[in-house]
Formats: sequence, structure tokens, C-alpha cells
Amino acid sequence: MPKALIIGGGIAGPATALFLQKAGWEAELFEARPQPESHGGLFLNVATNGLAVLDQLGLRDRLVALGHHAPYMEMWSGRDRLLGTVPNGPAGEPERGSVVVRRDELHAVLREALAENGISTTWGARLERIDEHADEVTAHFADGTAATGDILIGGDGVGSMTRRWIDPAAPEPDYTGLLSVGGFARVPGLEPTPAVQRMIFGARGFFGYLVREDGEVYWFANPTSPELDKTAFRRIPGDEWLDELRVLHADDPYPVPQILDAATEVGAYPIYELPHVPHWHRGRVVAVGDAVHATSPNAGQGASLALEDAATLARSLRDAPTHTQAFGAYERLRRPRAEEVVAYSRAIGRQKAPGGSRLAVALRDVMLPLFLRNATKNTRNNHLYNHTIAWDDTAATSA
Repeated sequence: MPKALIIGGGIAGPATALFLQKAGWEAELFEARPQPESHGGLFLNVATNGLAVLDQLGLRDRLVALGHHAPYMEMWSGRDRLLGTVPNGPAGEPERGSVVVRRDELHAVLREALAENGISTTWGARLERIDEHADEVTAHFADGTAATGDILIGGDGVGSMTRRWIDPAAPEPDYTGLLSVGGFARVPGLEPTPAVQRMIFGARGFFGYLVREDGEVYWFANPTSPELDKTAFRRIPGDEWLDELRVLHADDPYPVPQILDAATEVGAYPIYELPHVPHWHRGRVVAVGDAVHATSPNAGQGASLALEDAATLARSLRDAPTHTQAFGAYERLRRPRAEEVVAYSRAIGRQKAPGGSRLAVALRDVMLPLFLRNATKNTRNNHLYNHTIAWDDTAATSA
């Protein structure tokens, strides 16, 4: 049985391991973190297409039961005026809408599936070096240990060492100029928002939230910021981010200030993108997920793209006669779609910048309702959500 070493225990790595096992491969997972994070990563959107991938692993219903079904996004002005509603899933099919879930809950669902299927995960294994040989590849870790397999798959995120090994001249991620700061809260009297996330174009920044049936609020903000040194960024405490956001959103309508006053478990990260990575594989090494197409969270597709990568790569390895042909087929199938979504998400992000002059804000508040008037019926973006990977069909592995 061929063996794959998988670097990264986020979303792409575990999903790839599960699909590879279905394809008749042995998979071993390595994660740099010393242990799972019980509250790490705040929350994310798992889009309709990502849920379809999880369904092929038998995990869809398990995740949906934990999440907030959100087939719509309401856009509000900083003057508390509804500007329009857009679908968060295929237009006209709210029953197939996307789900918002805590990131650690998605990780837990994937980890439980790994354990149930006997796939091992080694924690505290930070990749330090890759050595490729004629018929195998070896991963060397910072603690002095090593592992050898037939191929190595890098699901090691936007700062991927695997990407740099594949191509030492690979581009560095582009900083978008925006941060994602978010957390959780409970505001007495704040009503649930069934089927909806609310997005507010505030006076000085963009803010989003939803309220679950039990009253728990998931919230985020996208303040602008110059790029900061990573070490210095990690040292900024959550209370400092909250103080900044409370000033930034002080003039925004209820319940934005109230949510910030009640906020807990605050986290922050800079938003980076990888619009185009020239090489996704070399020799016995290939990369998946954010390692080769990191996208901003604006389109809510990052997790789902990673899940699609996992199914596509595993299917290609199942059906191609060689790993080289499989890697080529995987890249051909995935690159156009991934780059389209990254570009689409970047375009959405440009609309989140502070409104500027009063005239610019007033013009936006007049034009957006006209632009979004029939958005719930507009099927223009349905292809983003209706994309499927037919696992039982044979992959097209020839050029």
C-alpha cells in the first residue's frame, strides 16, 4: 500500500488523509502545534460546496448539527438601514445554504474521523527539511524525528514551507491591508438571527455578526492596519483589539457597541492572499489548500476550497498510473477554480474599506439597495456553490 506523509492538521490535511484512505492509500498526518486548540481560530463559513465534500466523507450532518445555518447575508448601513440581502449559497435554494461553525468544531469533527479510521496524527512535529530520493521522500522535523513515504502533501497553510520547497522562488502572500478580529458574546435581549448573518457598513469600519438560537453571538470586524511583524502581532492582547474596535464602532447602530462591550475569546489575524502560485508540485511533493491559494474570508470559501482540494487530489492519486500524472491532473482541475475564488473574494474585500467622505457613504447607501434589489434571485454566483467532485467517477488524469 503506498504511503503519503501529510504536513498540517488544519482542514486540508485531515480531509486529504481521509480521502486517501478511501482511495487505498496509507496516510500519516503531522501537525506543528503541540496539541489541539479547544478554542482556536474563532469561526468560519463552510459553503454549500464544502458541505457536499464532507457528505462524501459521511461528516456533513455531524458538522451541520453544530453550526448556524445561514443561507442569507443582510447588508446594513451605519445608519441602521437595510441595504439588501444576498444569498450565502445557491440563489433560490435556502435549504442548501452555507453553515457558520466554530473553527475548532470543524477541526474536532475531522480529528474524530481520523481516529475512527485509524489514521495517526503526530503533534508537535514542525517540518524543518524535506529530502527527496528516487523512490521515496523524507520529512525531517524540528525535534529530530523523521518520516518516510512515497509522497509528501503540504497542507501547511499560508506560510507553507512545502510551497517554498516546491519552488524556492514562489511568491510570498499578499497582505490585504485588513485584519480579521472577532470573538463571541452574549447580549441580554438580543434576538436570534435564524438563517441570517448581518453585515454592517459602519461609519469607520466593517462589522458582521450572527446570533444563535441559544443567544450566543459570533462577531467579527475588519479594521485596516499596516502590516505588522508576526511576533509583535501575536503579543497584542485581545483587550487592546477590543479597545480599538470600541472606538472605531462607537457611532454604529445597536447592537454593534453592545456586542463589543460583551465580547469574549477575542482573536485577531492579518488577512493574506495568494492570487497565483506558479508551481503546485515538484517531484514527490505537492501542496493543497492555503499553501497554494490562500484566500481572504470575504467570500466564505477558504475551508470549502481546501476540502475540494482534498477530494480532487485523492481521486487523482487513485486513478492515475503515477504520482506525477496525478499531481498534474489535480493542479489542472483545481487551479482555475481556486484562482477565480481568490479574485472574487479580493473584490469583495475592497468594499469593506472605510466609507470615506459623507458624500461617498451617502452614495453607497443609495446605490447598494439598487444593486442588491434582486440579489436573492440572482443565480450569477451559483456555480461557486454548485461545484461538485464526483468521487465515484474516474478522474481525468491525462493532459
